[in-house]
Amino acid sequence: MKLIKELIETVNYEYLEESAGSGKKSLFVTGPFLVAEQKNRNGRVYKHDTMSREVNRYNEEYIKRNRAFGELGHPDTPSINLDRVSHMITSLQPEGNIWIGKAKILETPMGNIAKNIIEGGGQLGISSRGMGSLKNVNGVNVVQDDYHLATAGDLVADPSAPGAFVQGIMENKEWIYVDGIWEERQIEESKKMIRKASQKEIEEVSLIIFENFFKKL
Repeated sequence: MKLIKELIETVNYEYLEESAGSGKKSLFVTGPFLVAEQKNRNGRVYKHDTMSREVNRYNEEYIKRNRAFGELGHPDTPSINLDRVSHMITSLQPEGNIWIGKAKILETPMGNIAKNIIEGGGQLGISSRGMGSLKNVNGVNVVQDDYHLATAGDLVADPSAPGAFVQGIMENKEWIYVDGIWEERQIEESKKMIRKASQKEIEEVSLIIFENFFKKL
């Protein structure tokens, strides 16, 4: 089975503050987390029955037991890395072929980074992770019934960000930092990838460079 990651493109997330009995406020993010029966940006389609089954299992095994964690960034494994957890998914509600999720931002190091991004006006997206096989049907990769949902949503950078990020690399903007400025070797390698990419490949290359940058955070 393959690791399958899906990014939900939306700009309509709501950031909610809810007070507990102690008067302390918690920050939540809500919006569409999962989608079925529609071809996504990766050319994949999830059948409604498959996604519904997995959401029901995920709800019973994880959400109801307060174990439905998500990370900040785009991990390359189906496992949850506890040192990178930023939020806990508290609900997934079906609306046709879309599942609306709600996640509580936790007071962890990654949760605090996410909170600062949100409060600073930054836009985050939701990316699901799962394991499964694919079958090409008329040019579309259909996710098969062996699909296993690992997490309903990691918090990731806004889909529009790679373009600006790549432009920053090409112009040597100072905001390319990871514990200090990004190594010159890495910048040059990224420039070479961008220059060699065709117009058709540029979006995919931009996303690869962008994700590699965030893996180092």
